[in-house]
Amino acid sequence: MSARLNMLGSPTAGTILKNLTAAGRAVSETGLPDRTRELVKIRASQINGCGFCTDMHTKEAAAAGETQLRLNLVAAWREATVFTDAERAALELTEQGTRIADAAGGVPDDVWARAAQHYDEEQLVALVSLIALINAFNRLNVIVQQPAGDYQVGQFG
Repeated sequence: MSARLNMLGSPTAGTILKNLTAAGRAVSETGLPDRTRELVKIRASQINGCGFCTDMHTKEAAAAGETQLRLNLVAAWREATVFTDAERAALELTEQGTRIADAAGGVPDDVWARAAQHYDEEQLVALVSLIALINAFNRLNVIVQQPAGDYQVGQFG
C-alpha cells in the first residue's frame, strides 16, 4: 500500500505540517504530563482508524518508558485498572472531543468537570489543543491513506 499523496515531498504540505508540529511543541511545553499526551494521541488515533499515528505514538510511548500492558489497554481504558484518575479524565475528554459529531451538544459538562478536577487551566488548554491537533493529523493521514508499520522512533526529530 502506498499513500495517495507524498505529504513529506509537497512544499505546501511541508508548510502545513511544520505549523501543526510547532503547535504540538507548544503543547509539550505546558506541563501536561508526557504520558498523558501520548495516551491522548494513541486513543484519538485508534478512534479515527489512523494506523500511521497509532503506530507512531505507541512506539514513541514505549521508547519513553510506557509499559506494554498500558499500551495494550488504551482502547479499553474504562475497564482497565492501570490508568490514574487524571489519565482516565484525559482519555474521556479525548473520546468526547474526537467523537464530537456524535453528540449534538458537544462535550458534556460532566466530562469537562472531571478533566478540570485534575488539570489546571493551562493544562486544559494544552489538552484541548492536543486533541484538536491529533485529530487533524489523523484526518490528514487517513484521507491520504498513509501506510502504517514502518515508523521509526524519532523519525521526525
